[in-house]
Amino acid sequence: MLERAFKVLGAFAHAGESLPLKTLASRAGLPKSTTSRIAAQLVAVGALERLENGEFVVGLHMLEIATLAPRGHGLRAAALPFMEDLHRVTRQHILLAVRDSHEAVLVERLSAHEAVTVKYRVGGRLPLDTTGIGIALLAYATDQVREDVLAKAASPARVRQLIAMTRSEGVCAAAVPNPVDDGPATMSTVAAPILGRGGAALGAISLVAPDEAGTQAASRIALRTASLAISRALETTAACGTRRAVRQVPAGA
Repeated sequence: MLERAFKVLGAFAHAGESLPLKTLASRAGLPKSTTSRIAAQLVAVGALERLENGEFVVGLHMLEIATLAPRGHGLRAAALPFMEDLHRVTRQHILLAVRDSHEAVLVERLSAHEAVTVKYRVGGRLPLDTTGIGIALLAYATDQVREDVLAKAASPARVRQLIAMTRSEGVCAAAVPNPVDDGPATMSTVAAPILGRGGAALGAISLVAPDEAGTQAASRIALRTASLAISRALETTAACGTRRAVRQVPAGA
C-alpha cells in the first residue's frame, strides 16, 4: 500500500501541476480504481488536495514534512548565505543538491529573472553523469555507485576526467547538455562538493550559466571558496549542537 501511495505522489513532475485521475493513474502505472482509492486516502491526510474541477495537486502537508528532512534542511540553512552572495554577483542559477543513491536531489535553487531557463526544480532529481553538480557528488560517492553510473554514461571517459578534476582541484567545470529545448544547446557549469570532516560529500553547490563565462577561473575560485565556507558552517553547527547536548546531560548520568 505504501509503495503504491508513493507511486501516486511520484506522478507529479512539475511544481504546481494538477492532474486528473486518468493521468494520475497512467503515470503511477496503477489501475484507475486503485488510484482513486489511494488518492482519496492521501487527500484525507493532506498529502494531496482535490481541486473544484476534480483534479489533484500535491498537498501542503507534504511540504511540512519535506522541510524536516535533515540532509536537506540543515545543509540549505548553512548554504543559503553563501548561495545568495554568489547569486548577487553572477545573476545566474546557483544550485544546491545532495546525492540519493544514483541521482542528485535539488535542495535549493536561486535564479535571476534574466537567467536562461533551466529544467530542474527544487525537489527534482538530476543525473550524476551529465550535470556539474551531479559529477561533484559522484566524485565522492562509493566505488560501486561510480561504477554503476559510469557503466551507463554516454561518455564515461569524459566523466572520469571531470571526477579526477573535482578530486584534485576541489571543483569541476564543463559544458553540459541543456535539457530545455528553447534555450542554448549547452550550458556551462561549475560545481564543488561540500565535504564533511571525514571526507564524505554532504552535498554540492554549482553555478549554471548560458556561456563559457561561468567556467572561468574567477567562477571556479568563487565556487570552491563557497563550498569550503559551507563545510565550515556545517562543522560549527554540529559542534554547537554537541556542546548543547553535553550540557543537557544530567549530572551523574
